[in-house]
Amino acid sequence: MIDPQLSPEMTRKIALRDQLLTVRRRRPLAEVGEAARAIAAVLLTAEEVRRAATVACYVSVGTEPGTTVLLDRLVAAGKRVILPVLMPDNDLDWAVYHGPTSLAPARRGLLEPVGAPIGVDAIATADVVLVPGLAASRTGIRLGRGGGSYDRTLGRVPVGTFTCVLLYDDELVADLPAEPHDRPVTAAATPSGVTRF
Repeated sequence: MIDPQLSPEMTRKIALRDQLLTVRRRRPLAEVGEAARAIAAVLLTAEEVRRAATVACYVSVGTEPGTTVLLDRLVAAGKRVILPVLMPDNDLDWAVYHGPTSLAPARRGLLEPVGAPIGVDAIATADVVLVPGLAASRTGIRLGRGGGSYDRTLGRVPVGTFTCVLLYDDELVADLPAEPHDRPVTAAATPSGVTRF
């Protein structure tokens, strides 16, 4: 049951999250794998990613648009890749990714890098920031899972940095509810291409 004290935007977000997560859980694994390869190809040809020295990314879980192929291809292309380490307060620290063997199981079913954390402000050193989401609007509003981790992180990213949410094609929508703390992204990557906002 939804709390009647919640704002209309928050109520809409909760309902949308439930709908989007249900659709994601029903995606066939073949589609998930195909989308992961397509998103990797799309991003690796994007000018912002090709020019980047450091890319902040994440390790996908479940039926999220996959990042495994992307991570390994970024490293193979000579990029420094940093991945999040979830802290107890839901903020994100960062550590360098050195390949699949540098990951270990963590809280909430996540995989995180085992190297020494480099600090919450390390995100400001990334030339490209790739983030998870459940949907994005055509104005760059990103709907996450509701923990606020990436809104805090995006608040540390310098203005002008390429910030991109990874989605399935049907998750790029016309409009989403937004609250004052929501941080927009500058682009969305889907299997069909990169949409810049």
